[in-house]
Amino acid sequence: MPKYEEIANILRERIQNGEYPADSFMPNQVDLVDEFGVSRMTIKKAINILTMEGLVYSQRGSGTKILNHPFLKDKNLSYLKDYQGLSNDFENTNHDLVSEPIQFTVEFPDEVIQERLMVSDSQPVYNILRLRILDGEPFILEHTYMPVDLVPGLTKNHICHSIYSYLKKELGIKFAGAYRTISADKSSAYDEKYLNCGEHDPILEIKQVIYQKDGRPIEFSRSRNRFDVRAYSYLDIQV
Repeated sequence: MPKYEEIANILRERIQNGEYPADSFMPNQVDLVDEFGVSRMTIKKAINILTMEGLVYSQRGSGTKILNHPFLKDKNLSYLKDYQGLSNDFENTNHDLVSEPIQFTVEFPDEVIQERLMVSDSQPVYNILRLRILDGEPFILEHTYMPVDLVPGLTKNHICHSIYSYLKKELGIKFAGAYRTISADKSSAYDEKYLNCGEHDPILEIKQVIYQKDGRPIEFSRSRNRFDVRAYSYLDIQV
């Protein structure tokens, strides 16, 4: 893990446990440089992560302020600019996240998957369907496709834990960005079965394509979220 991510994790924990209270200011960058023994650029990168997550706001000459968003405490929250995986979201929390595989096959892609992943009809892809269970309750139903040639050696053990950990730590894959669309949908038979939704409950669906540094898509996924347990945020700061 890069040093700036380690520092971001530490600072995030300090915010979450109240060491840096809401509406207060984080120590200045010079003090953080001295504390962590790193360059100022490394500290800036760490703070940028927290800024994208909506935890802090930095302005030249004013310092870095801890933001207070009480309305975001009602549901489990993900940040739209974050694409490091759900396991990463809950890694440093007291929540228990479990992945239950429903389907794990290799197949040739249909036209939709070919277009999303920029593959031909003869290039095999993983077809993964799994239920993410948080603290013993159904949380998210994920349907994921990945090109086999980009993710060699993927096993059921990986999908039962963290696929992204395997991609980053074992395969050394670096992500360039993500394209996402968010929409509301009616619950399907799968949602009712695995998410314990009612027949008329709405579903929040996140479709995303994740890109590697070379621009090639490595994932196309659809995440089905219960309307009453999941929220997504986006912080738009005018500089």
